[in-house]
Amino acid sequence: MARRQVRVVGAMLQNEQGRYLITQRPPTASLPLLWEFPGGRVEEGEEDAEALAREIQEETGVEVDVLGQAMHTHHEYPNYDIDFRVFHCRLSRPTEEIQHLRVHDHRWVTLEEMSAYRFPDADAKTLAKLLDLDS
Repeated sequence: MARRQVRVVGAMLQNEQGRYLITQRPPTASLPLLWEFPGGRVEEGEEDAEALAREIQEETGVEVDVLGQAMHTHHEYPNYDIDFRVFHCRLSRPTEEIQHLRVHDHRWVTLEEMSAYRFPDADAKTLAKLLDLDS
């Protein structure tokens, strides 16, 4: 039986102070209360940038401009595989406030501060690449 493949997009959403947005998964979600790059699943027929903008709007109520792809990684969880693509993004309206519509919490952090937060394995792998920890 073929393993389930899930395509996921995430945002390296940087603010004017050079900090990145991370969001906390809801307590009722899979991988509860872990931190992640905002984003989500790409639906059938969607382009990556379209899916990312939609997911961020649904989760945090803000609009983003999706720029170029920052990185791509693959991660195998026990029951499915993740094809994870991360894109550079910026807020369409920099003064817009982050809302907790489908996230538990959020933080604006530097890349170095991210190591203080617990991420799902796929996000952690991406973070390691960002910090040049991947050998």
